[in-house]
Order: sequence, then structure tokens, then C-alpha cells
Amino acid sequence: MRRTHFEAEHVAFRDTVSRFFQGEIGPHAERWRQQGFVDREAFLKAGEQGYLLMWVPEAYGGLGITDLRFEQILYEENVRHGEVGFYMNLHSRVVAPYLGAFGTDEQKARFLPPAMRGETILAIAMTEPGAGSDLAGMKTSARDMGDHWLLNGAKTYISNGSQADVVIVAARTVPGSRHGIGLFVVQADMPGFKRGNKLRKIGLHAQDTTELFFDDVKVPKSHVLGDPAKGFVYMSELLAHERLQVAIGSIAHAQVAFDITLDYVKERAAFGKPVGTFQHVRFEMASMRARIDAVQALVDHCVMEANEQQLTSVLGSEAKLLATELENDVIDACVQLHGGAGYMEEYRIARMFADARVSKIFAGTSEIMKEIIGRDLGLDERKLKA
Repeated sequence: MRRTHFEAEHVAFRDTVSRFFQGEIGPHAERWRQQGFVDREAFLKAGEQGYLLMWVPEAYGGLGITDLRFEQILYEENVRHGEVGFYMNLHSRVVAPYLGAFGTDEQKARFLPPAMRGETILAIAMTEPGAGSDLAGMKTSARDMGDHWLLNGAKTYISNGSQADVVIVAARTVPGSRHGIGLFVVQADMPGFKRGNKLRKIGLHAQDTTELFFDDVKVPKSHVLGDPAKGFVYMSELLAHERLQVAIGSIAHAQVAFDITLDYVKERAAFGKPVGTFQHVRFEMASMRARIDAVQALVDHCVMEANEQQLTSVLGSEAKLLATELENDVIDACVQLHGGAGYMEEYRIARMFADARVSKIFAGTSEIMKEIIGRDLGLDERKLKA
């Protein structure tokens, strides 16, 4: 399918980006999966190329590129030629925007430039052991002590967690209120901040994921983002964009799986002929092609909506739901078409199968996405009566 939202400058950019990921990221992927984290050098190299936080205004030393299509290309090429566990999109387009949207001029000047250069790795800590997708049910708390906040609690499943230099932590600031939450910028050297062991996952082995603990961490007032009681509102504002990032990666992952499998079924022979010539295989591939094109069109539309500041929570949820569900459907079908080889880790499709499963869970589960979409249709028990 011809993707009409890209222009000539985007095509040229993709060529350059592709070479970067093939030369600087992809060759290290296997070692990173073995060691359980991506080398910090990868962030530095991406920073040198200007590929991190491309949207940062020139006033803070950035490129000021707000066209999301450029970053969409970055993430697509990372999936194809790099390593999906290299979470530069989390760093650039999920965490950093909280600083850009809600930080003071001083906070932006302090935290954005080193993150843009790759010298500071960013993470965000929302999820808790007992809360999951229910952000309003978090237990981590911050108490106003006059000249600072006292932070206590624990977070889990934190991506970039073991290497992060700066973590934006969501904590309850208004006792008894489900929505009274603040966002706190915690630096790794603050006393009382500790990391747990890297969590062992079934996939995304190059992505460092940890538990984080906060034991009487003194957070200066200068490290609070915006109003300390409006963090839930802030998170709600940016979650649509986070879900779009997931959708971009998921549909790219599905496309790569399709391409790998198309080559495989053309080469693999059974009963004296390529398996791709069997009607069942042709129909499977044809169905996947049609579905990928349809969801890609939606994701590309959402990118343009985001460029116009028109991306809604519902549309972001739709893109995330469809892209992640399709990603898993496609990769599952591709494993099947690989036969026994599809279950062997030496084949990329097997690793992709394990990597993909979490996409239907993080950034809000598929069930949460359906809740958001369904409530927008007016199907809410608070509004409907029997």
C-alpha cells in the first residue's frame, strides 16, 4: 500500500535512518538480549544523530521538529533493522513530553538537553504491584513537608528502569482522592531511591525492566511537574500519544513478520512445491496483507491527527487496540506458517512472537481500550439506567 502521508523529505530521511540502525544498532541486538539491557552507548549514538527528542525547541538546544512522521520512521526502522528492546520511543515520545508539556522553563533547561544528547536516560513510573492499569488506585504517596516532598512506595514493570538517570514518578498527594496525584522528577542519586533486580520476561529480553522503590525520598519542590494534585489529568492528556507510539511499533512489527514469512513460504518446499503455492497459505497471506494495510492506514491517520493536535483519547485507544491485536494475530499466524522452525529461537519469528505479547497489556490493556471506546459511545452504567 502506498502510504500517502509521507513526503519526499520523509523518504530521504528513512534512507539515512535505515543505514544508522543497520550499522549501529542491529549488530548489537543479540548481545543486548543476552545481557538483558541495551548499552548506554546506543542512546549516545542516537543522540549524536539528533534522533532523540527531535521535538525539543531550539531554545533548549533541540531541532524543533514537531512533525511526528519523522519519529514514526525512526521507530519503524528500529523494528525492522535495529532492536525492539531499544526503547528510544519511550525515552523521546512517552517520558520526555511530560517535561515539555508541564515542566517550568528551568526544568526544561535542566532535563531536556542531556536527554536529547542521550547522556540522561528517561523512564516513567506509573504501574504498581497491586494497581496495574488502574492508575487511580495507586498507593505510592508523596507528603508535602514544606520545602520538599517525601516520597514513599514501590513501582513495577518499569521500562528503562535499571539504567534510567531520571524517572518521572506518579504518586498520590491528596489522601482519600482517587485523582489527587502528582508527578515528581526523581534523579537516580537521590537518597532512598533503590532499584530491584531486572525482571525476567518471556520476551523483549534486551529491554531492561525493573521494580523501583522509594523510601523517604526527599524530592525538592523544584522537581514537581505542574500542579501536584493534577498529575492524573496530565497523564490522561498524554496517554493518547503514548498509545499511538505503541500502535506505531506494533503495526511495524506485524509488517516485518509478514515480510519475513512471505520470503519463507516462497522458499520452503513441501510435497515437491513451495508452500506459498498452497491455497490455504495464499489465503492466510492475503488476509494478513489486507488487515495490515487497513490498520496501517488508521495509524498513519492518527499520526497526522497528532501533528494537528487533534488526536483524541478514543482514537488513540482505537489505534492501540487494533494494532496490538493485529500484531499478535499476524505473528501467531506467521509462526504457524514457519512450521517447526517457527518455534526455534534461532528464527527471528520465534523471538518476535514472544516480544509481541506484552503490547496488548502495557500502556493500557486491550480491555481498558475497549472500556474507553465503549464509554465514548454512551455505554456507561453511570449514564444508562435499566
